[in-house]
Amino acid sequence: MINAAYRTEHIEDVDGLPYEYEFMEPTETALLALIKDLFEVHWSEIVFGTCIQGAVFEIRAMAPPKKITMFDGYLTVDLGYWHFHLCVGEHHGTKATPTTRALADLRRAAKAVFFRSTGNTCAGGSWGFRMWNGADEQMLTVFFPNPYLDDRFKPQKPDWSKLQLWNEMRRKYLPDAKDWLPD
Repeated sequence: MINAAYRTEHIEDVDGLPYEYEFMEPTETALLALIKDLFEVHWSEIVFGTCIQGAVFEIRAMAPPKKITMFDGYLTVDLGYWHFHLCVGEHHGTKATPTTRALADLRRAAKAVFFRSTGNTCAGGSWGFRMWNGADEQMLTVFFPNPYLDDRFKPQKPDWSKLQLWNEMRRKYLPDAKDWLPD
């Protein structure tokens, strides 16, 4: 539907965990559609935040967003008492303080992937979506339901039906992606 070129990459993260990345074209149209889909429709099923070495923010919304808007390239998800911004489109700044092209390119999402890791972790692996800016700094990680964890994040016998949302989003935003289930 939205992604023009399906591409995968296998990496080993700095912590030694193997990841499979499936790349999505990080256009304003595609990212706006995906974020709206995740936060307007599936807000109660996902956990989101940043996930970098030394800090993981695992945030769960308690209600759907009040609104999702775009202004000057920034997508804003307003959850009521708090909100967040992601630069996903053309960013120019204001007439009084215009943004340079170099700074705008640095701020804007430059890479977006659906990922999975089935490495040896406390959660048995992870399935999600992640995006980075032009400086290759992580902007957002969305964790989809984990087959190895119950709704309170306690270990459980794997329930592979929990991969339904992750597979659904991949099919929708990566048209050449095939459903993934373990062998």
